[in-house]
Amino acid sequence: MSRHQASKSESHAAHAKSKPSRRVRLLKRLGAAALFLFLLLLIGTGGLLIYLRADSLPVSSMGIASKFVDREGQIIGYFQPQSGISRRPVGLSDIAPDLIHATLSVEDRHFYNHIGFDIKGMARAALVNIEHLETKQGASTLTQQLARNLYLSHERTWTRKAKEAMYTIQLEMNLSKDEILNQYLNNIYYGHGAYGIEPAAELYYGKPAKSLTLAESAMLAGIPKGPKYYSPFRDMKNAKDRQRTVLLTMVECGYITKQQADTAYHEILKFKPLETPQEGEIAPYFRDYIRNVVTDKLGFDESLLAEGGITVYTTLDLHAQQAAEQAIAKQIPTDSDLQAALVSIDPRSGYVKAMVGGTHYKTNQFNRVFAKTRQPGSAFKPIMYLAALESNQMTSMSRFKSEPTLFHYDENRKTYEPSNYGGKYFGEIDMRRAIAVSDNIYAVNTIMKIDPLNVVEMARKMGIDSLLKPLPSLALGTFPISPFEMASAYAVISNQGERVEPIAVLRIADAKGNSIYEAPTPQHTQVTDAAHTYVLTNLLESVFDTGGTGNRVSSLMKRPVAGKTGTTDNDAWLVGYTPELSTAVWVGYDRGKMIHAVDAHKAAPIFAQFTEEALRNVPPKIFPIPEGVVNVYIDPQTGQLATTACPDKRLEAFVVGTEPTESCSVHHGEETKQEGTESSPQHRSWWQDVKRWWTG
Repeated sequence: MSRHQASKSESHAAHAKSKPSRRVRLLKRLGAAALFLFLLLLIGTGGLLIYLRADSLPVSSMGIASKFVDREGQIIGYFQPQSGISRRPVGLSDIAPDLIHATLSVEDRHFYNHIGFDIKGMARAALVNIEHLETKQGASTLTQQLARNLYLSHERTWTRKAKEAMYTIQLEMNLSKDEILNQYLNNIYYGHGAYGIEPAAELYYGKPAKSLTLAESAMLAGIPKGPKYYSPFRDMKNAKDRQRTVLLTMVECGYITKQQADTAYHEILKFKPLETPQEGEIAPYFRDYIRNVVTDKLGFDESLLAEGGITVYTTLDLHAQQAAEQAIAKQIPTDSDLQAALVSIDPRSGYVKAMVGGTHYKTNQFNRVFAKTRQPGSAFKPIMYLAALESNQMTSMSRFKSEPTLFHYDENRKTYEPSNYGGKYFGEIDMRRAIAVSDNIYAVNTIMKIDPLNVVEMARKMGIDSLLKPLPSLALGTFPISPFEMASAYAVISNQGERVEPIAVLRIADAKGNSIYEAPTPQHTQVTDAAHTYVLTNLLESVFDTGGTGNRVSSLMKRPVAGKTGTTDNDAWLVGYTPELSTAVWVGYDRGKMIHAVDAHKAAPIFAQFTEEALRNVPPKIFPIPEGVVNVYIDPQTGQLATTACPDKRLEAFVVGTEPTESCSVHHGEETKQEGTESSPQHRSWWQDVKRWWTG
């Protein structure tokens, strides 16, 4: 071996010996750093625990009544507990053992073995949620739930989660397990305003908590997970399914046998009748609607509404609401079974201004504003006529013959034979006349001409989600639609073809006034152009003219208004609008009882009285004439341009390009050939509109 090779070999050996020593030094440094961090964490944790042990828990935010206010900030009312039962705390010895065991089994089976947090449960829930890529399971302990309910809002932020963890630790450090369990059972929400097991036992069964049976306990223990879904007063099937889940968890935990669980599940429970709400409240149906929006759509806990001290800022117009309630009360006798519903929306903003869901809230809280079981009848026709006008296949002067007609459809395999009310027919008529007298033959001719599918598409764009089938009978409103959907659809016509998504909740603030929800800007969608909606509005004003189906209330209306009546065997409607309000009024009976002519005539005066009173302080406004509209005088007999020789002339609105171009060929005279006469298209000024409205 050469001297160079030997030197190189020695160098490698020396380098190899130095590697372990460097690794050892690096490991020692890392170990020292880890030990330092561990000691720092230990000291920090110890300091935090000492601080939490010494610091007092905050005052509970529960027990403060939540309220809802109108668009001006005026308090309308409170979300009072529906049961009217106050808190009545009891000790564990006064609670049936089965209820305690059922609660521990279904809510926190390791309660007595953890320090406030169920680490295994959290890990298991995390794996399940990762597997399903959504929140399928939670792992909140009783202590965490108690901390959340007593001290925190229900906002979904990391700050709230951190506070929840701290309060959980404090509860575990300051109270025994039995004390925590006792507080939980006396504060948890069981639905219908019942907080705590004693009020809940009284509410559901009319007995004290210590007398609850196994079956009753299992039913109650399942409710706090979702009072809205598992209350037997609201959905017995859901309640029974939840009861079975609770019983099976009790079997798994060894509290009862499978046989005991089966026996309890099949036991027929006797529930105490739910107490009825108090009368004299303002907007009770609207309040219930807001409750559903806040809990179902926005995801807040129902208990927050009951006693969380929050303020819900709504779109309600208190003056309009009172006008709605008074208009219905004036027309519907208090001792009558006849029902009515009214909802009014601002077409420009989508704000829900007034809502009445029935005539007797105390005895029946069902909100008929959202009932999708009522046929709108002829009130649906404007939606079809808008589709017809938009197609440019028809104008206000399009003519059909009003006479008994058999229509063939589905490639001539089916027939449909509608009739007019009272068997009255009008011969050859145009669209204005057909709308004013609500002619069914003209309507079906229209839908057959433009294709029912186009009508369904238009209805969908205008906000109607109810089931609609593209059949000839759709023209006559044979498919049920809710009053809310009808008011929303007519709002599009009023708002020059622009749909604004209806909104009722603008903001929610917690008990300290901090915003926990801000409504996004309402979505605006141009459904159709303004010119076509104006032409339709111009036609719908005829409903309130002499000979129109709404003429009987024309004397009550002191402002421009457009709308349509609708009558079926069981329902009476008037859906109409001004530039400020789109309102749907329905009148009928709940149990399929046929409506009499006298009752059917109540919808129109309710609409008229409400509209005039709700807008009492708003100056009358004409419907604005958009670009793309031309007004010309026509001869009603021929549908052609009127001349000075025509004995009858009518100013008619058309979308530019669809107006008649030929002069009247029936009434002759030298004046018809002169330029600049009434045969030429003339734009109508706003003053002409006002004069036309004022003179009737």
